[in-house]
Amino acid sequence: MRDLFLLAILPALLYFMFKRPFIALGMWPWTALFFPNGWVYGAASSIRYNLLIAGVTILTYVFSKHKPKFQLSGLGAMVLLFFVWTTISTIMAIGNQEVAWDYWNRFWKVIALFIFVLLIVEKKLHLDMLLWGVVLSVGFYGNLEALKFIASGGGHAIAGMSGHVLGDRNELAVAFVMTLPICAYLLGEYGQRSRIIQIGLLGSMALLVFAVIGTQSRGGFISMLAVAGYLFVKSKRKFLFGSLAAVLVVAASFVVTSEWTDRINTIETANQDDSFMGRVVAWKLSFILATQNPIFGGGFKALENFAIWRALIKDFDAYSWFYTGDAVPVEFARAAHSVYFQVLGDQGFGGLFIYVTMLAMAFFKAAKVARIARRQLGNHWVGTAASMIQLSIFAFALGGAALSFAYFDLIFTLFALVIVLERRLLPAALAQVAGAGKAVPLHRTAPVAPPVRLPEKVAR
Repeated sequence: MRDLFLLAILPALLYFMFKRPFIALGMWPWTALFFPNGWVYGAASSIRYNLLIAGVTILTYVFSKHKPKFQLSGLGAMVLLFFVWTTISTIMAIGNQEVAWDYWNRFWKVIALFIFVLLIVEKKLHLDMLLWGVVLSVGFYGNLEALKFIASGGGHAIAGMSGHVLGDRNELAVAFVMTLPICAYLLGEYGQRSRIIQIGLLGSMALLVFAVIGTQSRGGFISMLAVAGYLFVKSKRKFLFGSLAAVLVVAASFVVTSEWTDRINTIETANQDDSFMGRVVAWKLSFILATQNPIFGGGFKALENFAIWRALIKDFDAYSWFYTGDAVPVEFARAAHSVYFQVLGDQGFGGLFIYVTMLAMAFFKAAKVARIARRQLGNHWVGTAASMIQLSIFAFALGGAALSFAYFDLIFTLFALVIVLERRLLPAALAQVAGAGKAVPLHRTAPVAPPVRLPEKVAR
């Protein structure tokens, strides 16, 4: 039945995608994050949906008459530099070259999506299409799994699909948290237009909270608390927000198990938890790998090569200041379990510097866009979008500290949206206000400027 439904709607989807490049672009991350192949089993499972949609996006852009001016910015240059860096590290990879190039082959598609976001997105509708794609992929899966979790009285263990980019439950939990601010933005923009959308998005956010709980991910739980704290501080309706949070806590108390409570309580005694200290061991070995290959690292997945893992163990006691307690390396290779140590081992100290710089630039640029929008545009959608994207980036940066998914599609898509907001959508909004004769001061203390009429070419 699923196969028939998907095959039936695919021609219509392709038609609309060929008509409008931004629709095809919005479907690109949707297919990557929803993973249609994981939902079908018959004839429809043989189609490579993400590759198909990516190809359609590229073709529709190439043949479209209207092409916005390509704007890269410093953040965009850092992303491209990071891609070049990963390419060099893959060429020089010390592990299995086939594995390294296979991973690089996945990563260049992430960068391609990043580039086409910059090429195509020029309006609010385009940005919203991408964000709806995230909610209808990650959010949909989270809602479905949360309903199973609630119906089972907390017995259903939430995990990702096999073969999916979010197959690991910890990575899935952080993706759920990253989706919460996106839901909040869409709720503010579309919630008052439709009661159904308002209820749907509010329900989706509530179910995403249960979904995070159902993964039993400590990193995801901490990330969710941080996001909830930020939303509470920034909310103009703190009593309502606090009341809803209290209701969720009470409701969650009926489905969480003693196993979940015991696992979360280990956060306070992390240095005594074998699972966490095993990650610290992997962090130390990633550091040792980087010291031996300081510039470009060992290449993608180098730490997970057992021959390299075993060789690194020989130097494990050489860095006594890197605390691992009583934990020692296991006799099989493990992932780095941290986006930062993952990049450190894969791409060296140079690659880590670029990666952290990207995260910091995206975070602070989003904050800058939100600040300017608030001061000059008031309660404008550009400021809200920038704030929520900033919060989603923060959720990734915090939750990813203990997870290995540094090259996640969504985070690079958010990087691109920050650039679009800064270089295209904010200037367009400011020009529109100025063209309407509603110039607003740059600073709170500055005098109100007279209306400014921009040249027609600039206003466009």
